Amino acid sequence: MSARDSLHREVAVAWATPDGRLVSCNPTLLDWLDDSCPERMEQMLPGLTPARWSAWRTSGFAEVLSLELPCQGSEPIAVQVQADLEPGGLLMLSLLASLPATERLAIDALQRAVLAAVAGGDELASVMDLLCREVESLAPEVLCSVLRVDESGRVHPLAGPSLHPAYSQALDGMPIGPVAGSCGTAAWRREPVDVRSIATDPLWAPYKDLALGYGLAACWSTPVLTDPERRIGATFALYYREEGPVADYHRHLVQACAQLVRVALLHDERAQRIEQLAYVDAITGLPNRARFTQRAEALLRAQLDTQAGGALLLMDLDRFKAVNELQGHAVGNEVLRRTGARLAQALQGQATLSRLGDDEFVVMLAGADREGAEREALRLCALVAEPLVLERGQQLRLGLSVGFSVFPHDGQTLESLLKHADIALNAAKLSGRNTARGFSAAQAQALEEKAWMERELREALAAGAFALQFQPKLSLADGRVLGAEVLLRWPHVQRGLIPPDRFIPVAEECGMVVALDAWVLEAAMLQLARWRAEGLPLASLAVNLSPPRLLHGDLVEQVQRLLALTGLEASSLTLEVTERLMLDERQDRRAVEQLSSLRALGVGVSIDDFGTGYSCLGYLRRLPISELKIDRSFIRELAERTEDRALVGALVTMAKGCQLDLVAEGVETEAQAQVLRELGCDAAQGFGLARPMTAAALVDWLRARG
Repeated sequence: MSARDSLHREVAVAWATPDGRLVSCNPTLLDWLDDSCPERMEQMLPGLTPARWSAWRTSGFAEVLSLELPCQGSEPIAVQVQADLEPGGLLMLSLLASLPATERLAIDALQRAVLAAVAGGDELASVMDLLCREVESLAPEVLCSVLRVDESGRVHPLAGPSLHPAYSQALDGMPIGPVAGSCGTAAWRREPVDVRSIATDPLWAPYKDLALGYGLAACWSTPVLTDPERRIGATFALYYREEGPVADYHRHLVQACAQLVRVALLHDERAQRIEQLAYVDAITGLPNRARFTQRAEALLRAQLDTQAGGALLLMDLDRFKAVNELQGHAVGNEVLRRTGARLAQALQGQATLSRLGDDEFVVMLAGADREGAEREALRLCALVAEPLVLERGQQLRLGLSVGFSVFPHDGQTLESLLKHADIALNAAKLSGRNTARGFSAAQAQALEEKAWMERELREALAAGAFALQFQPKLSLADGRVLGAEVLLRWPHVQRGLIPPDRFIPVAEECGMVVALDAWVLEAAMLQLARWRAEGLPLASLAVNLSPPRLLHGDLVEQVQRLLALTGLEASSLTLEVTERLMLDERQDRRAVEQLSSLRALGVGVSIDDFGTGYSCLGYLRRLPISELKIDRSFIRELAERTEDRALVGALVTMAKGCQLDLVAEGVETEAQAQVLRELGCDAAQGFGLARPMTAAALVDWLRARG
C-alpha cells in the first residue's frame, strides 16, 4: 500500500516534547517514514525549523501549518499539521494531506461565513446551526452535531439540524465518561474518538439502541478545548448512516470546524462576561439597575399596551448601615447576598427583581393592584424580618421597609413610578420601619414641603435671616433674674414665623444643624457682650446644642475663640444638651470628652428635658454637668397630682445631693411656682414667669424691673 493510499485511511500522528523532540509516531506515520522515527521535528518536517517551531510554540500552537512531509520512494506530501497539548505535557501532532484547491476554497468559504456570524454578534446556537448546515451542504453524507459540555461534565445540544429532535433531546444532560458514545468519550478523554460501527463498538453499548433507532451507524467526535488547561468546552461530531472509515476531506472539515467552534465558544464566554459586568450585581448575582431599567420598561410597555395594571415595589433594608459600620463590609456583603437570595426565592419567576445599589432592591409585579401590592410587600417584610444566620453562625435580625406605586394610577413611566415609590418608602421609614406604604398625593406634598424648607433653610443660613429670642430664668426664692435661655426663631418673609419643631428636624436630616447651632452660639455670645457693654445686668445665657453639634470636632475651639473675642467669662455661658445624646455608647464617650473640655474652661453644662423617658441615673455620675432642667411634662399638673409632686421632690433631693442646679421648665401658674418653692427647687422658667422675647424687648423688660 502506498503512503498516499494509507493517508486516506488513517491520520498520521506524532508525539513530541514542547522543545521539538520526537517521542513516538503512530503506525501510519512510521509507514510513511519507512519505520524510522527521527529524533527531532525538523528532521521529519524540514520546513519546521527551530525558529519556526519556537514562534509556533510562542503562539500557543494556535495555527495549522502547511508543510511538506518527505516520503520514502515517492514525492513529498503536502500536509496540514495541527498540534494539541495533552495532559502529560506532550504535544500530539496530527498530519493531514492538503486538500485539492476546490475543497480548500470551500472550507475557506465556510470559515468566512461562520466567522462573519460570530463577529456580527449572532447567538451561539445560531452560529453553530449555521456551521452544521454549511458542513452538511459540503458533505451531504454526514449529519453534524455540536454539544456543549457544562462545568459539571454534562452535554447539552447546541446544534444538530439534521438529527431527529427526539435524539438531541435524549442527549441533553447526559454525563461524559469513559464509555459514553463518541462525544461523551471524546470529551472525557480530551481526544478524538472514531467509532466506525455504533452497533458493535463497546463505547456505544449503553446508547446504541438509541442511535440505531434513528438510523445512525457511525460517529466521529472531536473535543473542543478552550484554553491551555485543556478545559473542555464542546464536541464537534459527524454522524454517518453507513458504517465505514472517515474520509480525508471530512477530517479537514472537522479540523477547521473544531477551530471555529472554539472561536465561537470563547467569543460567547467573553460576551457573557461583559454582560455579567454590565448587567449583573457583583454581590448578589441579581440584575443591576441597568438590567432592571431594560426589563422594567419592556414590562411597562407591554402592560400599558394591554391596559393591564401592575405595581413597583422599592425595598430598603433597615439598620443595614449599622451592620456595615459595626461589623464590616464583608458581613454587610453577606447580608446583601442572603437577603437577595431570600427575595429571589420568594419572588420566583419575577425577572425584574434587582438590586439598585447599597441596600435597595426593586421588583415590578405585573397585574398587581394596590391591595395586592400591599399584601406582597408586607409578606416580604415578614420574610426579611426572620433571623438571618451568617456563615460564622452569627444571627442577625433586620427589617425591610417597602414603598410601592401602582400603574397607571401613580405614573405611566418608570421614572415617575420609581420617584413615587421612593416617596412611599420614605413614609414607611417614618412610620417605624419594617412596614410597607403605598404612594399617595399627601406624601408627595409633604416631600415637596420638605424640599422647599431645605432650600429656604440654606438661603436663610447663608443670609443670617434667623432671629434669637430670650426667655428669662428666675430664682423662685426672690424673683431675681438668673439668666436667659436662647431660642432660635425663623421669621420667613412669605410664611411668617416658622416654628422650630418644623424646621429643626429638617436641618438635622439635611446636615445643616451643625452650622445652624454654630450661628446661634456666636450670635448669642456677641449679643451678651453688647449688653454687658451697655451695662445690662444679665448674668448668663443658656444655648441649646444638638447632638451633631456637640460631637463635631470644633465646638470647644469655637467656644474658646468666642470667649476671647467677646471678653466674656466662661461662667456666663451654659450649654444645654438632651438626654437622647446618651443613648448611643460611642456618642456617650465622645460627649463626655467634649463636655469635660467645656467644663474645664468653666462653661456650664445642663441636661435639658430631664426625665422624659431615657433617663439613666448612671450617666449623672459620668457626665461633667452643672445643671438639670425638669421637663415641663412633670410641671403641668404639679399642683393637682401628688404623683408629680413626689417625682419632682425626688429630683430636687437628687440634684442637691449631686450638687447640681435645678431649673423647672414650663411654669405657667403661681400655684405651680408655689409647689416648686415648697419642694426646694431653685429656679424656673415658663410663660407664667416670662415669655420668650426679642433682644430689644428683653432690655425693656429688664429695665422695667429695675
